[in-house]
Amino acid sequence: MSVDDLDSWMWAEAVRRQERAERIQRQFFRRATHRPRKQWEPPVDVFETAEAVYVIVALPGVSDERLTDLEIRGDTLFVAGERRVPTPTADAVLHRLEIPHGHFERRVTLPWPQLTIAAHELADGCLYLTLRKR
Repeated sequence: MSVDDLDSWMWAEAVRRQERAERIQRQFFRRATHRPRKQWEPPVDVFETAEAVYVIVALPGVSDERLTDLEIRGDTLFVAGERRVPTPTADAVLHRLEIPHGHFERRVTLPWPQLTIAAHELADGCLYLTLRKR
């Protein structure tokens, strides 16, 4: 391969990579401005007895004040809120972030009609719900 061919190839490769980088950047900023806010869905366990339905929602680090929606609409349970990134101190350096944070929302369709939220408690990183059958 001649020097001119090598120079042409290197220039074409540089232009191709620059175009790819610009395309990725445009996609990134489009997502950030046009998508609804990022959210995550906490895992849920559901148990039933003759009198009630019990729902456990895994919400590590979420306080009662951070729950913004806790209700039953029709046959669907809605749980929503926010989990902030816990930082031990202001000068802490983040090395790994695996536990979800930010806005969360979980909708659980329940096969039982006419349930009401009888009690809820946040303990041990979970939201414990008691849904009474009518």
